Amino acid sequence: MGQVMEWTRSLSYKPYNQWSKSYHRELISEIQNSEWKLAFHILPETGLLNDPNGFSYYNGEWHLFYQAYPFGPVHGVKSWYHMTSKNLVDWKQNDYVLLPDSDYDSHGAYSGSALSVDDKLFIMYTGNVRNDHWERHSYQLGAWLNQDMQLKKFDDPLIPEPPAGYTHEFRDPQVFRYQDEYLMIIGAQTEDKKGAVLTYQSPDLMNWHCIGELDYTKEEMGFMVECPNLLFIDEQPVLLFCPQGLDKNIKPYQNIFPNTYVIGSSFDRENTKINDVSDLVHLDEGFDLYATQAFNAPDGRVLSVGWVGLPEINYPSFEEEWAHCLSIVKELTIQDNHLYQTPVSEMKDLRRSETDLNGKISEEQNQLVYKADENIYELLLELDTEASGTLTLFADKTNSSGLKLSYDADNHTITMDRSRAGISFGEEYGTTRSAEIRPEDKLKLHIFVDRSVCEVFINDGYRVMTSRVFLENADDTHVFLEGFKGAFSGNVWELRKMNE
Repeated sequence: MGQVMEWTRSLSYKPYNQWSKSYHRELISEIQNSEWKLAFHILPETGLLNDPNGFSYYNGEWHLFYQAYPFGPVHGVKSWYHMTSKNLVDWKQNDYVLLPDSDYDSHGAYSGSALSVDDKLFIMYTGNVRNDHWERHSYQLGAWLNQDMQLKKFDDPLIPEPPAGYTHEFRDPQVFRYQDEYLMIIGAQTEDKKGAVLTYQSPDLMNWHCIGELDYTKEEMGFMVECPNLLFIDEQPVLLFCPQGLDKNIKPYQNIFPNTYVIGSSFDRENTKINDVSDLVHLDEGFDLYATQAFNAPDGRVLSVGWVGLPEINYPSFEEEWAHCLSIVKELTIQDNHLYQTPVSEMKDLRRSETDLNGKISEEQNQLVYKADENIYELLLELDTEASGTLTLFADKTNSSGLKLSYDADNHTITMDRSRAGISFGEEYGTTRSAEIRPEDKLKLHIFVDRSVCEVFINDGYRVMTSRVFLENADDTHVFLEGFKGAFSGNVWELRKMNE
């Protein structure tokens, strides 16, 4: 497209109908021709993708929306883009269905959730409005989506103001059915700039009443809580949330903002409290996961999807005027009071040719395990428990560059290092991430590589590490293993592209 756009506030809030069709066609061409375009992850049609929204099952299909800005890699005036799927891996692009076109969402249709109710899909979301002084007013809004994919917004806000004692940093409603009523939790900020989660109740989805602040911690949760999700796994409550500005003495982290969770033994509806709350845990130990959305699906599973990206960081694809993607869909389970995340079983539908892997770990520096035709594959690798060393993905033929996963059997840690994995970015937040793992009979790595993203599931989903990787040379598709002692075995599958 030539020179990259210089984004001002007025430009990023320019009405959609004032952008030319020719400019939009150029953006489509840019992303379609990108070497970093993804094969089986959801990426924006054009421009920017961020929070997943409205993840639900309705009318015989999975529905997923994402917050979008169609005209560049910036957080401009947001809308919702709509995707549907029959199998959680092949997603059909529909259209921008929730636009910033009313007095209550004129500066952005922000994040929210969806719930199947009778023959319609109920949507609740935050409308963002700014005044002449750029002060924010947040409205909690509603809409119905019918079986013909027609969306109708409600004329008036469902919740026009935050309750007394809270600011207009008040967003991301998650609505769900609980026993014989509807509940909603929403991210908030107190007037003294402390992060909070509020709980609302409704008998009919139309009339909402704040029943209090959710009690789930005695610690201060930064200056704002975003994207809260309250789930129930085998009747245990799990709260996913993003505490912006969290004190690192409470929970150490390196990303600009963390994506975290707590687990409780039970949920006290009357006192809006999660009982016997666990310590705070990172949902993802990698570089690039945020704003996870999850729900209790009608088939009994708890499913999640996250934004693979972070705010306030410049990613290399910005040079091509597009930004970010969504993670693959994961299933959440609890074992020994720990949250496990695994790829949904439907991911197997993407598998094509299979290669068996096995051998002894060599002390030689360059032990080639696999050479992919393209960085689009699934790798399942098991290493003996006494093994220590490094697995390198996205490697060049001499193993001098790539995304490195180093495993230390003695200290039970795994470290991801992207300091030599393509184009550097976000260096101010470090180039390595580490996670503690439990001692196991084997170290199991289940990895999905998709051109410019890598998702690593460790020991059946005990830990997850997600990273973007932007190679300068698309031929860097080698996988190397180096280390000491032990054997390895596994499989690698070439994967088809979405919708092929």
